[in-house]
Amino acid sequence: MKAYEDSTVMLSQVMKTFWRGIRTQTWAFYFVTVTFLVAYVIRLFPPLYYKRFFDTITLTGEARALLVPELVHILVAILLLQGIAWALFQSGILVVQDFESKVMARLKQMSFDYLIEHSYAFFADHFTGSLVQRVNRFSRAFERLYDTLIFNLIPLVVQVVGVTIIVWFQEPMISGIILVWAFLIVVFSYFFSRWKLKYDIRSAEADSTTTARLADTLTNQNAVTAFVGSDHESESFKGVSNAQAHAQRLTWNFSTILDGTQAGMILIIEFLVFYYAIKFWQRDAITIGTFVLMQVYIIGLAGQLWGFSRIVRNVYESFGDSKEMVEILEMPHDIKDVPGALPLFVREGRVEFKDLVFSFNETRRVLDHINLTIRGGEKVALIGPSGAGKSTMVKLLLRLYDPVEGSIAIDGQNTQKVAQESLRRSVSLVPQDPVLFHRTLMENIRYGRRDATDEEVIEAARLAHCDEFIDTLPLKYETYVGERGIKLSGGERQRVAIARAILKNAPILILDEATSSLDSHSEMMIQDALDKLMAEKTSIVIAHRLSTIRKMDRIIVIDGGKVVEEGSHDELVAQDTGLYKKLWMLQAGGFLPE
Repeated sequence: MKAYEDSTVMLSQVMKTFWRGIRTQTWAFYFVTVTFLVAYVIRLFPPLYYKRFFDTITLTGEARALLVPELVHILVAILLLQGIAWALFQSGILVVQDFESKVMARLKQMSFDYLIEHSYAFFADHFTGSLVQRVNRFSRAFERLYDTLIFNLIPLVVQVVGVTIIVWFQEPMISGIILVWAFLIVVFSYFFSRWKLKYDIRSAEADSTTTARLADTLTNQNAVTAFVGSDHESESFKGVSNAQAHAQRLTWNFSTILDGTQAGMILIIEFLVFYYAIKFWQRDAITIGTFVLMQVYIIGLAGQLWGFSRIVRNVYESFGDSKEMVEILEMPHDIKDVPGALPLFVREGRVEFKDLVFSFNETRRVLDHINLTIRGGEKVALIGPSGAGKSTMVKLLLRLYDPVEGSIAIDGQNTQKVAQESLRRSVSLVPQDPVLFHRTLMENIRYGRRDATDEEVIEAARLAHCDEFIDTLPLKYETYVGERGIKLSGGERQRVAIARAILKNAPILILDEATSSLDSHSEMMIQDALDKLMAEKTSIVIAHRLSTIRKMDRIIVIDGGKVVEEGSHDELVAQDTGLYKKLWMLQAGGFLPE
């Protein structure tokens, strides 16, 4: 139960996770990186030709006609260099678009595949909207990070190193000024941006909180309306959105300070470089072309260094956006197969709960040393007060949780030692509150057995009496049911869930209040389908309606996490002091009270 607690994720773990997404596209990664690197290096040389161009123009004592061929030669060289750089850029852009889209899709798939295997407890502790946001931000973070590498970081490194070397051969002192200036901007931007990281992470977390609150409220819109909670929810949402605005405003303010400082440093370098250039020009140590060269390099370098804070910010924002998803990817699954787990083989369907203990936490024990054997093909009802542990028992049987102590065996096979997939293929569940996909009715019913034909789906729907409402719909089985099945009534959703179970036809059946949302008329029609569904199956039924309970082979009474009584309806009613007798005497309208 502790596996889904927060963990600390380092930048190196984020980068390793990104690399897992890149692995199938490494050729594209290196091709794009090298292509852009070469293109940026080539772009360093045209300013040298511009220097020659202006130096040639300013030559005195030469006839202009004699200078034209030289000027044309310089322009052709510039055109050739720029053309090569352009061709490299265009080929790199074409590849990077394909590369990034595929890697982003792979990262989403990795996230989905790992996320969906997390336990029932994990999803109970996390908002769905927040998880969706994490997956999307994770893939977008890669795009931003790689774009930063090829469009910002590589050209910056090339520009600083290249300009420093080239200017050194023109005038070492000016080269030294440029190098010191670049170093100061880089160091300041790096440490300031790193200090600001904690505020970027808080901003990302505030965004997740806002998204989660929005999704939670919209999902429960019916409850908000029914309980006149609009104003309350508005105030609550205002609180989280204002907190996000505050966190975002802080990061923006710090970014403004950073940009302002960089702008001031750029003004200083421009003054210093041209001040000393004038001194050298005064001594006839540099030419007009050198002035042009300095100006072009300083402008280009200033633009690149101005963007260094953005580089650091993008790296750390990408880290902040990726951190939450990588935490989940680094988090071990609560429920996982043991090494070498064999598939479950069901022969009779005998279910044994052996000395079963389960707790959600240290102070809340739900099941207390449960010992219960259900024979193959036996139909058993679990009843008892709310919170007695009935639903927890079936969740443990499905291995949505693992017991704290004890074990569950099916035909002598420990459910914790068999493959989870085979276990769940052997058990059909009709939950109390079925949640459907926002897909068609045909797809929702076919989810019970995804290789079923349309005819088999329609037959299962007929047996569950789904056809009675499906036939009234304009699109019949192609009707979309809405998010979580909201377009259907509770009773209609339960019929769809029953149709799924009929189609699945697993040897072990769990009915968790499977008719609770049906009226008496609908229940009477479906009861025949349930009787056929339960035939020759081990059936575990959680119910309060006597119409269901009295048909069971055995009734198990759970109270306080323990089995307190068991027997047939008549046997238990005959016990004057038993809990079942008390519940039965208090019943009203065929229900046992909670």
